[in-house]
Amino acid sequence: MLVVGLARTGVATALFCSGHDAIVTATETRGENDLGDAPAKLREAGVTLELGGHQEKTYLAQDLIIPSPGVPADDAFLVTARSKGVTIWSEVELAYRFLEGKLIGITGSNGKTTTTTLVHHILRSAGMEAFLAGNVGTPLISFVEETRAGTVAVVELSSFQLELVDTFRPDIGVFLNLTPDHLDRHKTMEAYGGAKSRLFANQTELDAAVLNADDAPTVRYKPKKPQVFWFSRKERVAQGACVSGDEIVIVHDGKEEIVMKCAEIPLVGAHNLENVLAAVTAARLAGVDAATIAKAVRSFEGVEHRLEFVAEIRGVLYYNDSKATNVDATLKALDAFPGRILIILGGKDKGSDYTVLQKPLREKAILALLIGAAADKIEKQITGSVAIERAATIECAVEIASHAAQPGDIVVLAPACASFDQFENYEHHGRVFKELVRQIGGKAGEIFSKKE
Repeated sequence: MLVVGLARTGVATALFCSGHDAIVTATETRGENDLGDAPAKLREAGVTLELGGHQEKTYLAQDLIIPSPGVPADDAFLVTARSKGVTIWSEVELAYRFLEGKLIGITGSNGKTTTTTLVHHILRSAGMEAFLAGNVGTPLISFVEETRAGTVAVVELSSFQLELVDTFRPDIGVFLNLTPDHLDRHKTMEAYGGAKSRLFANQTELDAAVLNADDAPTVRYKPKKPQVFWFSRKERVAQGACVSGDEIVIVHDGKEEIVMKCAEIPLVGAHNLENVLAAVTAARLAGVDAATIAKAVRSFEGVEHRLEFVAEIRGVLYYNDSKATNVDATLKALDAFPGRILIILGGKDKGSDYTVLQKPLREKAILALLIGAAADKIEKQITGSVAIERAATIECAVEIASHAAQPGDIVVLAPACASFDQFENYEHHGRVFKELVRQIGGKAGEIFSKKE
């Protein structure tokens, strides 16, 4: 078998398969010096390495290929291999075939990490043995040896992971929303939505599908076989979770069960109310009672890099939303604050339309600081809506923002782009931003503590 790509998922997959007596080859475009200690670990495990480029003959010599999530399904070598009858699965498909216990799968354009982490937090608070896996950080394949009857894998799933599943079947599948993203890879919204909806493809009447009743593009993908539950912050649902007055309620068989007051949610933004509603629905379906769910939500501290409070310096609040790597996520960041926002935008364009940012920038922002490869495109598409500064780098952007902001203002990194032009990933981008903010605070003599 062949593993394509040796980032976190590829390395974990190759080691797992080698440990199960597979004859494994791993191929990677990067050279050995760029891969840290991974080559040594893989060779020690008996994996054959092909580094510094791919060869078609290697692909054609396999029975099974597992490409890393970053490798497009329409990659030329994969297309050729598929045409010759070679089986191609994503890592989550492989992991599913070894998984024991229950599986909760969560996908959507935005909110996946927050919702997945919150569901995991609720289950753990209820005393359940749960694993947090997938696109959120640790590949699912890394946990399968630890699963057994009674465990629950809570898995964040990207379109990249879902487009190559075959038998993958979550007991509970959650589809949060669908907005333009990754169109540089999927080309059309139909293809993107179709990849996401594969979450439900193998579910049966015994399974549950949870969808956002407020998001019309998601509603289109309502599946036929599983039991369907909804979440909504705008209207009452027949089955699922919604807002009634100022409270979150669970609706089942025509009866409402109060969970908690909306004001008790510790996360900012209307989008996080939606994330909580989705998590409440999934957790209730997993058997957690309402009181335990409420207590867990109240104690949830949020997710790093997702509207994460960093510091207050001279009355200016700094937030890290580096995971806002598409336009819709940036819209949600703008919506989360009342106004006087200095926003850092830019990075690697994903085929996005930034013109939709004009209205909220005009209403909420006082300055847009543009960085990275997409700066030219963003400037052309938002000109006239807000004052613009070309900062080029995150270092320059933070420096400009720190001088321009006045007490009461909010500085937020919400790039609306991928970070790969200047950073390893959004986590790296967010860590650099936070360190720069802390340096500014240090110069100002500020001492940081968690924001109350």
